[in-house]
Amino acid sequence: MVRKSLFAVALTGASVLAHGPVAAEAQPSFAGKTITLTIGYGPGSGNDVYGRLIARHLGKHIPGQPNVVPQNMPGAGSFKAANYLFQAAPKDGTAIGYISQTAATEELLGSQAIQFKTAQFNWIGRIGSYNNITITWHTSRIKTIADALKTESTMGATGVGSAVYIYPNMMNKVLSTKFRIVSGYQGTAQTSLAMERGEVEGVTMGWFPVKTNKRDWVEQKKINFLVQFLTERHADLPDVPTIVELAHTPEEKQLFALFANDGEVGKAILAPPGVPGATVAVLRRAFDAMVKDHDYIADADKLQLEIDSMTGERLQKLIESVMATPAPVVERAKSVLK
Repeated sequence: MVRKSLFAVALTGASVLAHGPVAAEAQPSFAGKTITLTIGYGPGSGNDVYGRLIARHLGKHIPGQPNVVPQNMPGAGSFKAANYLFQAAPKDGTAIGYISQTAATEELLGSQAIQFKTAQFNWIGRIGSYNNITITWHTSRIKTIADALKTESTMGATGVGSAVYIYPNMMNKVLSTKFRIVSGYQGTAQTSLAMERGEVEGVTMGWFPVKTNKRDWVEQKKINFLVQFLTERHADLPDVPTIVELAHTPEEKQLFALFANDGEVGKAILAPPGVPGATVAVLRRAFDAMVKDHDYIADADKLQLEIDSMTGERLQKLIESVMATPAPVVERAKSVLK
């Protein structure tokens, strides 16, 4: 009787294992398959370089070692690709994508180009954050953000819809800084040169381009760091306040976090909604292994790309937190951007 009871228990346990959630989503294999990585930017762009870096290294960490083939689909600031991935791409793990870090924010702000739900994507992982910084040239009287509250200074910028225009404009409207924005420059190289020549006193630009291409600015103390646009201080810039730290009220903190989270999302890849959970897990673990791979790190270093990874699970929660921004904060963000 005891043996029969034990046997029955064993059968019951086996039945649970066979029919439980683990068995329902068996470990997928990609042997003989091809994964298409849709890059929402044109060939040769900086973002294209990041996408192709992933395509070269991700496959060997996925079971079955599939080929990962990059495919460019530029348009609408990468949202043409995002719309395709959300609506039409295969949902079996053979389609992944690389789109703008501003997707969640722009969805909240009502971008007409967006026909997707950012939080419904399965986020696989982030290669690196993108930290914008506001700086001034060493000859400027503006040495800190406190100085910018008291004294007018000129800031070079590209178009009015760019981050390098939006950020100083937002600080003017919310913090009452006295930046006079001189827009119309063709790109970062032009605004940087304008600052060096004394046409403008400062600019907002990415920290990584400064670190890699303008080392003399840092080493010879040619620039003053005013603020960085992340929610937490970057490891390279522990003494530079984040925009979130400058908030006076909880609402301002949420407002600044909404924009700073773009930098936290950074250079990331995703899979369409509807991909089975086990498949998403396989892709995430492959990504985690890739960012630790010596060949991948050496390749990124050769290309002078910043690698500051985040897991897919953390990234998913970050996106969801952005989408949970209270409506009054979103409305104030819209008014700031007008």
